[in-house]
Order: sequence, then C-alpha cells, then structure tokens
Amino acid sequence: MRNSNRLYRDPADETWRIFRIVAEFVEGFELLSQIGQAVSVFGSARCTSDSPDYETARRLGGRLVERGFSVITGGGPGIMEAANRGAIETGGTSVGLNITLPFEQMANPYQTHRMEFRYFFVRKVMFVKYSVGLVCFPGGFGTMDEFFESMTLIQTQKIAAYPVVLMGRAFWSKLIDFMREMMLERYQAISPEDLTLFHVTDDVDDAANFLRAQVDRSLPELRHPTAAEEVGMPASQRITGEGTRYGVSPASGQGTA
Repeated sequence: MRNSNRLYRDPADETWRIFRIVAEFVEGFELLSQIGQAVSVFGSARCTSDSPDYETARRLGGRLVERGFSVITGGGPGIMEAANRGAIETGGTSVGLNITLPFEQMANPYQTHRMEFRYFFVRKVMFVKYSVGLVCFPGGFGTMDEFFESMTLIQTQKIAAYPVVLMGRAFWSKLIDFMREMMLERYQAISPEDLTLFHVTDDVDDAANFLRAQVDRSLPELRHPTAAEEVGMPASQRITGEGTRYGVSPASGQGTA
C-alpha cells in the first residue's frame, strides 16, 4: 500500500525521468560540440525591442560574430532574442537553448541551432561546458543565477577562468558595491581578487574586444583535453562530463578519477 504522506516517488518510478535527463544531455552534447568557440549572453526576457539594452545586445551579438564567436543564449525573448538577432544578421552561428516554462519563455526566431530543455540543470551544464566567455546584461533572478554560478565555478577553480563581462554600469554598480562593502569588507566572505573576475562596461566594442583578447590569451587552458590526453594528467585536472574539473579530494589530498 502506498503511503500518501511520502514526499518522494519510489526509485523505480523515476526510471523514465532518468532516461529523459540523459537524453537531454546527449542531444545537447551532440549539438553544441559542433559550434566552435562560443560566448553565452544572458539578460532579461522582459526587455522590449524598443529598449536601449535590446539594441545594445543586438549590436553585441553582431560584434561577437565579427570577432569569431558563436552566440549562445537561453533562446527566449528580450536580451536573448536581441543577441541571437545580432548574430543572425551578421551571418554567424546563433544558438538558442530554450527552457519549457508555463509562462514568459517563447523561443525567438533568430536561431541557426535550437534545443528545447525540460530541465534547468541540464541546460545550465550546456552553458558552462560549451562557452569560452559570458556576458550578462541587466536581468532578473535567472541572470543573477548564471552570473553567480559562473563566479562560484571560477572562484573554486572548478572551471578555467574564462572572461565574464557585465554590460551596463548603472545596473551592476550597486551590486558590485554590495559585494565590496558587505561580502569583502564587512564579512570577509570573498577575497579582493574575486572582484577582478569580471569586467564591467557600457561599450559593445570594449566588451567584444575584451572577450577576444582574454580567450586568445587563455585558450590552451580553456580547451578541453581529449580522452587520450587526460590519461597523463593529474586526476584533479581532468574534466567532468559537465565541463568542470574533478578537483582534489579533501580526505585523501588526491584528485578523484
């Protein structure tokens, strides 16, 4: 008899869910492994097409293509649409990783490659694993989630320190002040160098040039080793399926293979 007070399903009931999750990973890996160097662009889905931020994101999408990047977004409206649109208009590769939501998120039409995700966590792996840089425009909780996840992965050295650009000084300045005054100075919860992990600008050309220069400088570290190359690497430096480093086991002091 099934206990009606149980919070979770039986493991056997989750079998098909596991298959769906694996299928999303496989489909995403197959799609994104073909797009070359890519920059992910995040920002508000609620940004309207007559907004200055929309136009800035559209121009940036084009500049990124001109600098040799593909453009990846969440595939929805607003800033995502604008960046995809700029990439398409410049003749580049424009990828949309859309998420199925009960509201708000409709796929935009400016995509050369498109994938629909059911699971947020699978989708987030694709952004981390297949991007060599990140741009965050003004946005809501989703944009903050992507920004702080990237900061966490870079800070903990789970991924190579790829370039992160924050577009819009007016939007980001108070958050940066909060990080400096509260996280760093009052609570010592971060280190001074953590505030150097991102680049703030209002200028599209500055953003695109910064990304190109930083990626070119750190390309050997950003490139994922082949399976054959990993054989001779310390276990802590090997790359997991989600594109992060295995790291060092605190208990043994050795990397986990």
